[in-house]
Amino acid sequence: MALAQVLTRAQVGIDAPQIQVEVHIAGGLPSFTLVGLPEASVREARERVRAALQNEGFEFPARRITVNLAPADLPKQGGRFDLAIALGILVATGQLPAEAVNNYEFYGELSLSGAVKSCTGLLPAGLAAQKQQRVMVVPASGSDELQLIPGIRAIQACQLRPLVATLMGQQQLPGLTPLNQSTPSPVHGCLTDIIGQQQGKQALMIAASGGHNLLFLGPPGTGKTMLASRFCDLLPPLTIEAALSVAAIHSIAGRPRRPAQLLQRPFRAPHHSSSAASLVGGGGIPRPGEISLSHHGVLFLDELPEFPRTVLDSLREPLESGEVVISRAAAKLTFPARFQLIAAMNPSPCGETGAQSRSTPEQIRRYLARLSGPFLDRFDLTVEVSRLPPGQLTDDSQRGTLTSTEARQQVLLARQRALTRQGCLNAELSSSKLNQYVGISSEIADFTERGVTRLKLSIRAFHRLLRVSRSIADLDDCDRVEQRHVAQAFGYRAMDKLLTQLNG
Repeated sequence: MALAQVLTRAQVGIDAPQIQVEVHIAGGLPSFTLVGLPEASVREARERVRAALQNEGFEFPARRITVNLAPADLPKQGGRFDLAIALGILVATGQLPAEAVNNYEFYGELSLSGAVKSCTGLLPAGLAAQKQQRVMVVPASGSDELQLIPGIRAIQACQLRPLVATLMGQQQLPGLTPLNQSTPSPVHGCLTDIIGQQQGKQALMIAASGGHNLLFLGPPGTGKTMLASRFCDLLPPLTIEAALSVAAIHSIAGRPRRPAQLLQRPFRAPHHSSSAASLVGGGGIPRPGEISLSHHGVLFLDELPEFPRTVLDSLREPLESGEVVISRAAAKLTFPARFQLIAAMNPSPCGETGAQSRSTPEQIRRYLARLSGPFLDRFDLTVEVSRLPPGQLTDDSQRGTLTSTEARQQVLLARQRALTRQGCLNAELSSSKLNQYVGISSEIADFTERGVTRLKLSIRAFHRLLRVSRSIADLDDCDRVEQRHVAQAFGYRAMDKLLTQLNG
């Protein structure tokens, strides 16, 4: 009898629990049994491992082989265990010394020819392996994301036989090269590409400075989508800690980020036909949805009223808590989802308002009723993006002189003021700290309350108004919130004004 033990890790949400692959070879009729709650994709490893070992010139024992994936109560899926199982058989049959696999963790799917193929979820596994001070053996393709982990020790394998030779000290396979952590350059264009819409550009800067959610309201073709696409370029690059969190979510979703993307904030723009599961996450084996893929970045919803109302309302809790909890009978998984929501919509079914509109007030009310009041309350700023006056479309001076790079510098200074003052962005200020950090005089308080009463705002909307006023003051380099800052914040309540007009 022979017994071998090889280490790897499973994938459970954003966690990577350790799996001990135990291989036992005994006499009896030839068989290959996998135990430990393997799903179909894992059970099929029997044929992949058998063919890979034989095609690479190793002996496959014609004996009774039992492979246990411990712990036995944790479901396993995917082809990530193939490499560990193959090496366990080599150790158990004496073709590879047992000490050769000590302090290593092995990941990768095997092809029938013995090639080591990529698998999902390598980054969470890399973070866990580094804490245990173990060396990872990973596929050469699809492992670039591991470069983000400082001090990671990893070996990249393309084929099974060269890997075995490396473990026996006969040759050396390449490791991972360090990541060049340069500041990402703007990739979505410049603010000067947009003609006019100065209020929209200012709203982008305010939202970026304070971490606020933003809704653009206007006729089709006025630049709402262009404005939203420039938003990520105004935000600071990700820190290493945040980049690791973002890359881990993309890794388990099977969409690893390229090295050039690792410090860029994600920008997700799902189609309005998306289901609640694709947006929030879910499935038989829960996977992160678009809101988790937007973690530390931007989720852009174009044609907002075309999304099903139930789908939009499912965003309300993640917007407040910064995470989404997916419950299943076997497990409850939590995915991070701290993102900024940018949305765009038309003000009516025909896209126009006023004299040009072909829609009646009742039709407009039904159209806007697709968006629930509690969901609209989650937007800190709603900005009207109107058509350009005649003559401005061909006037190059209407493009403005403020570039995305210059706007980003102003945003960075405003964010730094907020972080120095209160330790968080303005949008993250709790209600109990508003009076402390957004203190306003009694005169400004009376002015604010009159505006809130006239627009019939909720208490949540009132608090968001104060946070936006604080962000405007930070951009203006003012220590205190003044009445002009509050007045400007009221100017970014286009949806409330539209609803007030429709309701008389």
